[in-house]
Amino acid sequence: MVKETGFYDLLGVSPKASPDEIKKAYRKLALKYHPDKNPNEGERFKLISQAYEVLSDPNKRDLYDQGGEQAIKEGGMAGGSSSPMDIFNMFFGGGGRTQRERRGKDVVHQLSVTMEEMYNGTTRKLGLQKNVICEKCDGYGGKKGTLQKCSNCKGRGVQIQVQQIGPGMIQQTQSMCGDCQGQGDSFSAKDRCKTCNGRKVERKKKILEVHIDKGMKDGQKITFHGEGDQEPGLEPGDVVIVLDQKEHSIYQRQDDNLITKMNIKLVEALCGFKKSIYTLDNRTLIINSPPGEVVKHNDIKCVQGEGMPVHKQPFEKGLLIIKFQVEFPEKNWLPEHRLPQLESLLPERDDIDISEDMEEVDLCDVEYESQRRRQSREAYEEDEEEGPRGQGVQCQTQ
Repeated sequence: MVKETGFYDLLGVSPKASPDEIKKAYRKLALKYHPDKNPNEGERFKLISQAYEVLSDPNKRDLYDQGGEQAIKEGGMAGGSSSPMDIFNMFFGGGGRTQRERRGKDVVHQLSVTMEEMYNGTTRKLGLQKNVICEKCDGYGGKKGTLQKCSNCKGRGVQIQVQQIGPGMIQQTQSMCGDCQGQGDSFSAKDRCKTCNGRKVERKKKILEVHIDKGMKDGQKITFHGEGDQEPGLEPGDVVIVLDQKEHSIYQRQDDNLITKMNIKLVEALCGFKKSIYTLDNRTLIINSPPGEVVKHNDIKCVQGEGMPVHKQPFEKGLLIIKFQVEFPEKNWLPEHRLPQLESLLPERDDIDISEDMEEVDLCDVEYESQRRRQSREAYEEDEEEGPRGQGVQCQTQ
């Protein structure tokens, strides 16, 4: 006969409840009223934890049954000796695990996206497999009330193996018990949940809609809170999507700027041009260089407001940066008798005074392949008499 039933009522169990029933009742209520899930139920969570602290300890429970809550206080066993969070952590984490350790691991997925998708924004569907609490057994693993201490590891959750590695020398190794998966207790085959096979979780497919905003960048993370693997007693971790920007055939990205190359002919570089270029949202821009504005080889110019959208400010855009490559005509493109006419139109060349002690040489094309073959042949020659080796570049004969 118990004097009062307040702590039992808090946990929703009878005064005759077994330790296992008290444990299960606390588990269910603690998860339901945890401040992370129910910020307004902090006081109730505190009372539930204090009730469990008393009823889970045989000595405190006996004292409470005989004299009620007053007897606990007078006996120096008040529930305030441990904080509610400490009790919760010890229950679910097996001791002094921290708040961070009570969360499941985050799951990281890499998602390849095109530059067009980052420019225009899009929604991608991502299917992933995740562990969820078994609905059949509610994460218990089997028939309630039939959980038994694992006979293989004696409830420790680990197996210890001792091996002799030499005279008077032994080696002790510790590994997770395969029968109970480190839990310390297990179900018999007939009592084990047929849906999850006693694992407490089952594998299911989850479809996530990943919203890629305009202007997002390579390596940027999109987090789905609480969508990680579920595990009894642990808050699910997050699913973290990391964007992996694919290379583009035309554009390179530099922060909010787009960089591209444009080939122009010599006549365009000297006399102006109009060139078309396609944007990442399927528009066509006409790049205009007026006559008289000479564009030099490797010149860099830009178009304002035609770069990438600024993330979270999509109506603002960076620069479209263009690096110009001037294509010069091929050899002998103009008949020799017309060269003076062309020269008369171009800026005057610099004159040079040539004296008799100077030596004139002709330019020729560089033949790197011939030079590599010659150097390779020389490297394998075994010549006892060392002599200087020519290092000049081989020229193509005219």
